Amino acid sequence: MGDFTDISAGTIDANGLTFGYLEAGPPDGPLALCLHGFPDTPHTWRPLLPELAAAGYRAVAPFMRGYAPTSVPADGAYQTGALAADAVALHEALGGGPDAVIIGHDWGAAATYGAASMAPDRWRRAVAMAVPPIEVLVGSFFAYGQLKRSFYVFVFQTALAETVLNREFVDGLWRDWSPPDAPDPAPEVDRVMECLATPANITAALGYYRAMLDPGRHVERYAAAQEAADARGVRPVLYLHGEEDGCMGADVVAPGGDLEPIVAALPPGSRARLVQGAGHFLQRDRPAEVNRLILDWLAA
Repeated sequence: MGDFTDISAGTIDANGLTFGYLEAGPPDGPLALCLHGFPDTPHTWRPLLPELAAAGYRAVAPFMRGYAPTSVPADGAYQTGALAADAVALHEALGGGPDAVIIGHDWGAAATYGAASMAPDRWRRAVAMAVPPIEVLVGSFFAYGQLKRSFYVFVFQTALAETVLNREFVDGLWRDWSPPDAPDPAPEVDRVMECLATPANITAALGYYRAMLDPGRHVERYAAAQEAADARGVRPVLYLHGEEDGCMGADVVAPGGDLEPIVAALPPGSRARLVQGAGHFLQRDRPAEVNRLILDWLAA
């Protein structure tokens, strides 16, 4: 198979945008699309990309829409339907086949649910991390403890948000959402701020949250994709959540460690696991365990 541990960078056009991405693995391998969330970049997939490459996958981690160097969408579409459509378009542009897999964290998880539901024939298996399926998310979001954790979602609806979303704020979120023994987040925060280098990029990152709470911001072009994104798919999903997630608390997502409601909300054949000692960025906090769980799932 050879040694494909080197990670390279590239660009590709899909769904009317130019996406920057990180990549590892053989060009003719099955596509493994790895989607990041907020406030994050493809760089937190670096522990996983070489492992996917060693398993024979062409592992590609794009910068999500609006995160530099990916372009900012002219239509201002940031609803989950648009994110799902991006994933499907990237599958097409990258030459993915029915043996492709999709792996998403945070907003990338929302895109993963949507893409797997919207175009199930394109994906063999899916992995979602840190954001549960929508019916569990809605039920968890309005718990008092979770509302306190989610203060930033409401701040992002205001006219002050563009000023608030600076390096200090991003660094604070990383530290609040991570366990005490997590790696120093400073390098990751630096990369996030590179992606949010212009006012347009900052407004784009906020756009995800504004579209989340305001359907009036949804773009009609993605209506069908949005409907699919809100539906339960058919492709089995492995769901992973950090036990010490300071963003979306495990105490409200899986009270008492009960994962059955999450599994019940996912397609048949799905599984869910809590990762001990991991926070919101579990692929960085506990890379060895998360990589093993993902690769075992994909190999099943």
